[in-house]
Amino acid sequence: MILQPVVNIAEICARKGVENVVLSPGSRCAPLTIAFARHPKLKVRTVSDERAAAFIALGMALTTGKPTVIVCTSGTAALNYAPAVAEAFFQQVPLLVLTADRPPEWIDQLDGQTIRQQEVYGRHIKNSYSFPVDLSHKDAVWHSERMVSEALNEAGAFPAGPVHINIPLREPFYPTADETIKFDAKVKVIEEEPNLFELGRNKITKLQEELSSYKRILVVAGHDIPKEQLLQSLGSFTKATGSVVVGDIISNLHQGQEVIRHQDVFMASTDEQQKQALQPDLLLTFGKSIISKSLKLYLRQCKPKAHWHLQPAGQVADTFQALTKIVRCEPVSFFQKMVEVATVRTDIAFKQAWASLENKAAGFLTDYTSQAAYSELTVVARVLQQLPQESSLHLANSMTVRYANIIGLAAGRKIQVFANRGTSGIDGSTSTAVGCALTSSGITTIITGDLAFFYDRNALWHNYIPSNLRIVLLNNHAGGIFRLIEGPKQQQELEPFFETHQALNAKNTAKDFGLHYSSCNSLEALIQVLPAFFSADAGASILEVFTDSKANATAFTEYKQALQKAF
Repeated sequence: MILQPVVNIAEICARKGVENVVLSPGSRCAPLTIAFARHPKLKVRTVSDERAAAFIALGMALTTGKPTVIVCTSGTAALNYAPAVAEAFFQQVPLLVLTADRPPEWIDQLDGQTIRQQEVYGRHIKNSYSFPVDLSHKDAVWHSERMVSEALNEAGAFPAGPVHINIPLREPFYPTADETIKFDAKVKVIEEEPNLFELGRNKITKLQEELSSYKRILVVAGHDIPKEQLLQSLGSFTKATGSVVVGDIISNLHQGQEVIRHQDVFMASTDEQQKQALQPDLLLTFGKSIISKSLKLYLRQCKPKAHWHLQPAGQVADTFQALTKIVRCEPVSFFQKMVEVATVRTDIAFKQAWASLENKAAGFLTDYTSQAAYSELTVVARVLQQLPQESSLHLANSMTVRYANIIGLAAGRKIQVFANRGTSGIDGSTSTAVGCALTSSGITTIITGDLAFFYDRNALWHNYIPSNLRIVLLNNHAGGIFRLIEGPKQQQELEPFFETHQALNAKNTAKDFGLHYSSCNSLEALIQVLPAFFSADAGASILEVFTDSKANATAFTEYKQALQKAF
């Protein structure tokens, strides 16, 4: 007989707005599986590989903005969630992690599929709970119901993130053939009103007075999802103050106007005079990490007089070693309130210096990528140009996200950009894109390298391949990034131990999982195949682009040499 409090977990999740659940098969988790599978208001999918399942759930939560539930059995199944849990923690994505477990009396007793699961995710989780084992007392039932509400509230509260409930279960796990599963209509649910994180009038006045003393204001946006209201308020702020806004491709600010998007290009070649012209006296930051190493190094060297970071709650990083003030509010609120400062006007020469280099970089990239030889850089440029409007783009880690950040997206493109830059691992890139595609209507494209793709092939090992999924696979048969890093490229161990050559292609993978497959090994062939690949009725597809690792390294060196000459 399945215990009612376990059944009620599914009911509470549904009442609190959960829409998607990703299960991985197992016997110990059977009561949870049955409860979620039979709930009429939940969309439940089964993915056998727990690592892929958790990253797929991550993609769903990224797209919907709502907690996704993941359920697994006991033992190492729970450990396989760990990479996605860590990514969700640092990327601030809401997940509810439910792990079935042996009852406490059988831990460390050589019982099968048994590990030490309590707090198994260590410090990479917002909170960990232990579900009651004995649910016979009414207070234990109250405790269990309260716990699920608390966990979901915690997952969604800023900063969002993963929350874990470990659920010890005794046999029997399965209902009898004639047993009916009923969801308790009177189950206890605790709602939490969201904190608006608004600044008080006194703080607003104080910040406005301080802001008016700075004339060279630079706004740097970190990793974030697209937010229309933020784009509007930031646009009003920059127009009113004359400040400069810089954003990587993963900041999603390309959908706005007058944003510096090519800092990775010109920051790598600025001389001392240009550095002084670009130096802010006030740096305003919000969001999470940035990709551009050149920008990070520049701001650490040419520090502003003051650095304010805008963040409602949670730990704040001092990325540029210049942090002087933490402003606890939503960025959109800050920019709205600060627009009222009529006396602020940034030094025109400062704004012009940034705009001049941005225009020069954009022109250089257009000319260079249209004429340069076939390489991963020019391939990424063509793919980004052809992405459909109102679509989503996922960028795998390693060189892919770096190429995309160099090229950038044109201003105003209605494309949402996602990347697993919380931990910057390659392990769940495709799975995350699959989760996004499953919960969105537009085309979802992932650009990925061969090691990231083949490492995560189980992203496609399930019965839910979405027709709007497009995979652009850059296959150079090696870990090409190691030829571009000064350390490993100079070592005799480069080819056998860093690049890790592999001879695979994705044709059989596409066949195994029912995706359309095409390939190319030239720019001409790529240009010819892209329109059909991105057509709305093409179905789930893999486009494999073959390049040579050594040729890519040479091409990137030539790009950097051309950049030095241009700037």
